[in-house]
Amino acid sequence: MTLEQLRIFIAVAEREHLTQAADALALTPSAVSASIRALEERYDTPLFHRMGRGIQLNDAGRLFLAEARATLAAARNAELTLAELAGLQRGALAVHASQTIASYWLPPLLLSFHQQYPLITLSLTIGNTSSVAQAVREGMADLGLVEDGVDEQELASTTVAQDDIVAVVAPAHPWADGRAVDADALRDAEWIMREPGSGTRSAFEARLAAMGIMPSQLRVALDLPSNEAVRSAVLAGPYAAVVSELVVAPHLQAGLLRKVNLDLPPRPFSLLHHRQRHQSRAAQALTELLKRPAS
Repeated sequence: MTLEQLRIFIAVAEREHLTQAADALALTPSAVSASIRALEERYDTPLFHRMGRGIQLNDAGRLFLAEARATLAAARNAELTLAELAGLQRGALAVHASQTIASYWLPPLLLSFHQQYPLITLSLTIGNTSSVAQAVREGMADLGLVEDGVDEQELASTTVAQDDIVAVVAPAHPWADGRAVDADALRDAEWIMREPGSGTRSAFEARLAAMGIMPSQLRVALDLPSNEAVRSAVLAGPYAAVVSELVVAPHLQAGLLRKVNLDLPPRPFSLLHHRQRHQSRAAQALTELLKRPAS
């Protein structure tokens, strides 16, 4: 059994979806499937129920998940101890980030870090806000980046950037003409939403609550697991959606999407670390880079 197999198993177990786990780990679905199959065959123990195209953790898998997380966290601590002996010359840094941050804001900053510290191995795992917080809490991530923040006593949160979120529609939608949108109109529209646990969805639902609208009052056509899927659905049909402006900036400039006349306050991008765990020099260096004002 390898640490890579544990990492893959945990990603699949948390998402119960091979393709989503593969996307988060930057692997192919076939590689993820082969790793899970090899682990199960090596110990002659199925870890998942297979139901058509679906996959669901079974009782053995649930027991193994807790041990796998603890083992991976212990390995990370051992790795950090050795890395400290080498200062910033060698080592590894595990970062988990929510989709908007990982896809649109973070990559240039990670490249800048790599240019300064080329022998530090960076790994980036993508998840929603809740899974990123869990990874930092359980020691699988040195640092986490999420929209807004988290209210967890074990985790410290620092704002490192501001993000504008916008409601968007296709040009044929009635809201594309810039008319004011009130609470009744929001209830009557059909929406494409990110999945529960997404920071984007949480920010929108907080704005709805301020307007006296319960999330359950919205007509939600689809819950989708990525910004790109949400954007594609809005481009294809008479729906509205709320996303980071980073996600749709080129489409707005090209006239393929239009902003809705709906005031949505900006939200912070927050950096998470565990209050009680030692931060490596690499984690401290990346933290300082992320906290610098954008040039």
